[in-house]
Amino acid sequence: MNSLSEILTPEFLSVILLPALIAGIAVSLCASLLGVSLVLKRCSMIGDGLSHVGYGTLCIAIALGWAPMQVTIPVVILAAYILLRLSENSRLGGDTAIALFSTSALALGIFASSKANLTTDVSHYMFGSILAMTKGDVIFSAVLSVCVLLTYLLFYDKIFAVTFDESFARATGLNVRFYNLLIAVLTAVTVVLGMMMMGALLISSLMIFPAVTAMRLCKRFRTVVLTAVAVSVSCFLIGLLLSLLTDTAVGASVILVNLAVFAVSSLIAGIRSRTGRKK
Repeated sequence: MNSLSEILTPEFLSVILLPALIAGIAVSLCASLLGVSLVLKRCSMIGDGLSHVGYGTLCIAIALGWAPMQVTIPVVILAAYILLRLSENSRLGGDTAIALFSTSALALGIFASSKANLTTDVSHYMFGSILAMTKGDVIFSAVLSVCVLLTYLLFYDKIFAVTFDESFARATGLNVRFYNLLIAVLTAVTVVLGMMMMGALLISSLMIFPAVTAMRLCKRFRTVVLTAVAVSVSCFLIGLLLSLLTDTAVGASVILVNLAVFAVSSLIAGIRSRTGRKK
């Protein structure tokens, strides 16, 4: 009850909790939308790979005294483009290219941060620290999240076509490479924005869990997307409240709530399947 009384103070609500809610909901929306396409295209690991690249770039930028977020976003976008081209044209498989590229960037970042004695300064990017976000961080995250959402909605039909059947989309004259790149770029931006909230270790889970949960419950693409959005935002809100009441990490709390919801959805899907077989 002491924790609850502290949460309900005007100072905490306006200065800490409200910015966290704005940034968290914005990133959760973006992650859930893109997660559906990534899971259906079997590219879900690209989020994990880009988060490693992002963390490595952040470490190097901080060590050199540069603006971390402003430097990291273009670098991660470039990494998304390179990974896409490697998976298309290289003899290396997509997962192999992601592993090699991401671990190399991560190693460079850890080397730079340890050399500059910045281990503590960059730890919140590894594990997440949404309640420590500044007003500038929140505004930056909110603006870019709106750009991601508007772009996704603008090209929704094209993204739907590329997600489900690339061959058919290509046959109809759609520029499949461009829209695959667009998905990768939007994913890159979302990953960087989510690192402050979830940390580099957990941001990919924020994309995957709502998508696979929605797919357990729904069949149509539009319904899956809407359900994933609802699950993502709800789990974030519950996870944030849980972390405040139990004094635990926000990112871990959000993912554990997502895990519980996924388990329940899997149970519901199993019951539906058995009921259908009996009929």
